[in-house]
Amino acid sequence: MLPFLSQKAQRVLGIDISTTAVKLLELSKSGDRYRVDSYGVEPLPPNAVVEKTVNDEPSVGETIARLISRARPGSKLAAVAVPGSAVITKTIEMDASLDEDEMENQLKVEADQYIPFPLDEVRMDFCVMGQVEGNADKVEVLLVASRTENVQRRVDCIEIGGLKAGGVDVEAYAMERAFQLVLPQLPHGDELETVAVFDIGATMTTLNVLHQGRTVYTREQLFGGKQLTEEIQRRYGISMEEAGLAKKTGELPDDYESEVLQPFKEAIVQQINRSLQFFYGSTQFNEVDYILLAGGSASIAGLPELVQEKIGASCSVANPFTDMALASKVSAASIANDAPALMIACGLALRSFEE
Repeated sequence: MLPFLSQKAQRVLGIDISTTAVKLLELSKSGDRYRVDSYGVEPLPPNAVVEKTVNDEPSVGETIARLISRARPGSKLAAVAVPGSAVITKTIEMDASLDEDEMENQLKVEADQYIPFPLDEVRMDFCVMGQVEGNADKVEVLLVASRTENVQRRVDCIEIGGLKAGGVDVEAYAMERAFQLVLPQLPHGDELETVAVFDIGATMTTLNVLHQGRTVYTREQLFGGKQLTEEIQRRYGISMEEAGLAKKTGELPDDYESEVLQPFKEAIVQQINRSLQFFYGSTQFNEVDYILLAGGSASIAGLPELVQEKIGASCSVANPFTDMALASKVSAASIANDAPALMIACGLALRSFEE
């Protein structure tokens, strides 16, 4: 069984397989300070991954191989993550007196209560979260399960790319790990109780809400930066590839800011507001203290200010590398530019340092 959560620390690369690119990050640590040893982003062929589902393992594997040859990481062990939509999680109470093996055996016996698939079709793991409040005889245990094919496809991709699987995680928990690096940078970070992290990818936007540093809510919706690329393509009569490049370089006609970019920014704010309303409607929460933007579209100029103005919560763009050292081969400008899109890769690489 490939563990999701509990593999003991080894030096692993974070490999984030998203819809349009593969991202790699390798970290080391000296004292209390992390260092980025290598990183890279390599675009994927169209439709190799669709809405976070791997469709073409050989193409993804070849992309990883290109990324490895360019980034030249020191480790061949990699951690990948499955999206929240491909995972079932359940927090259950168990006797604190049980050791790890006894918990595993009991969970195998009881798993069919929690998992709506035949057990021979799933990979599952568990993690002890801590004592149940007010009851020293019980602990909270997080059970995580995913269909074997979801896990295996990602493992196949990294193996085709020349790497070895060092663990499979869940995107939300990788994000949670990276968030711990960002939190101290936020104004009054130590006072923030509830933070909404919006990861705006190419085709999907994922909301992770963290309360006291732990994920309490996750929701994915179909919306992303590809819509901006498509609008550029449509309005200016250029190819998708040209539109993607123009979006990055900013070499577009004068009306782009007002006619294309501003409406897209407003659409992002609408999506953020809608997701928060869903969150409030389905939980006991009725506000968030802070909004953090991640993903490829987070860096759009003026977006945090617009979110803050329309929604009323303070907002900024995530950068987990602010206090990190960089290896000589890592470009400070490049990683600062890519930082918001590297949160999941960062969270995966941080597995290297867990006790």
